[in-house]
Amino acid sequence: MRNQTVRSASAALPLLLFMQVAHGAEPPVTSSTSDSDWLLLASPFVWAPSMSGQAALGGVNTKVDVPFSEVLNNLSSVFMGNLELTNRTLGFYVDGVYAKTDQSERVYGRKVGLAITQTTLAAGVYYRVYEYELGGATIFGEPRTWRVEPTVGVRWTKLSTKLEVNSVGFSTKKETEWTDPFVGLRMQADLTDRWTLSGEADTGGMDTASKKTWNAQTYLGYRMYLADHPTIIRVGYRVLAQNYQTTDFTGNKFKYDVTQRGPVLGLSMRF
Repeated sequence: MRNQTVRSASAALPLLLFMQVAHGAEPPVTSSTSDSDWLLLASPFVWAPSMSGQAALGGVNTKVDVPFSEVLNNLSSVFMGNLELTNRTLGFYVDGVYAKTDQSERVYGRKVGLAITQTTLAAGVYYRVYEYELGGATIFGEPRTWRVEPTVGVRWTKLSTKLEVNSVGFSTKKETEWTDPFVGLRMQADLTDRWTLSGEADTGGMDTASKKTWNAQTYLGYRMYLADHPTIIRVGYRVLAQNYQTTDFTGNKFKYDVTQRGPVLGLSMRF
């Protein structure tokens, strides 16, 4: 059964963190840490992507064209978050997305079941090579600046797909993982004492022709204090495109050429 259209899904959805602002006045606008202090930033987020592209497994080609509303209906479990350790010049980070979906469709009158589990972890390091002072200070007591930070890292993806056509007793499963080094650039500008604009773009797949990746995201952030911790509430947009090809156990081509894109809502809390 080739070139059949099967809607597939692998994405992410809400992980909610709701915290109450501490009672009383805001902490004074003074910096509590020096440039040499290390800070930990915890950033849970909600990514609501749609999906488009092509996939192939066990000789079955599928077209991926799934709006976020269908991703939500098929979502079984999900986790998303980011951790960053920085001294404001040098920083290390880990970004993770885990999602599992289960769904069934009818193709020419036959019920086809498709289950996809995807785990993506990106770990990297960045270094602030340029900083321009914009004047004034943020509510966290730090100078308003425009910052440029090149980054390098590795993105690891594990993908498990299972396709079943019960009426004819057909079932095939593929589990694969790959590592993809990437290089990129991060930038952030303090628009006011509270508002900030940030963005990041990176590209991978330099080590082999069988895998290619690019990732881009941009956010508008608002500074505030939550439970006495400096926090930035962020809203933005993210795109992650991955293209990976190999041979599955049936001897046919396994292909995952999918772009995920959609809005993001999250926060970054400093400890």
